[in-house]
Amino acid sequence: MAMNGADVLIYIEGNLVGSQRGVTFKESNEEIDYSSKDSRAFQGGPGRYKATLSLEALYVPTDAAYQALQDAMRDGTYVDVVRQEEGADVEEAEGFITSLSEEAPDQSECTVSCDITINGEWCVSS
Repeated sequence: MAMNGADVLIYIEGNLVGSQRGVTFKESNEEIDYSSKDSRAFQGGPGRYKATLSLEALYVPTDAAYQALQDAMRDGTYVDVVRQEEGADVEEAEGFITSLSEEAPDQSECTVSCDITINGEWCVSS
């Protein structure tokens, strides 16, 4: 059965990111090109692994997790990230903020968007 997106939550520095609206997880491998002049065909393999996440939430300036994100962005420090599904911690990692933006449109809710690059790999929560 498919999971409801509302059951996937992100915690930053032990604080639930308040009023979350969405999160996107991305994992990728760089491509290593082993091709040579001996053959026209591409020969390659997986290279460096990278994981990122992007999240969007309603802007709540007093939210503790938002304050942790803002402090880490401005101070250039790492944050602890925990992925929770259906109430259980699934994965955790250390990451750093690559962008943090706020949007305040006329006659609509204010939102905050954040991109985090994982330092290393996601680890299974114990």
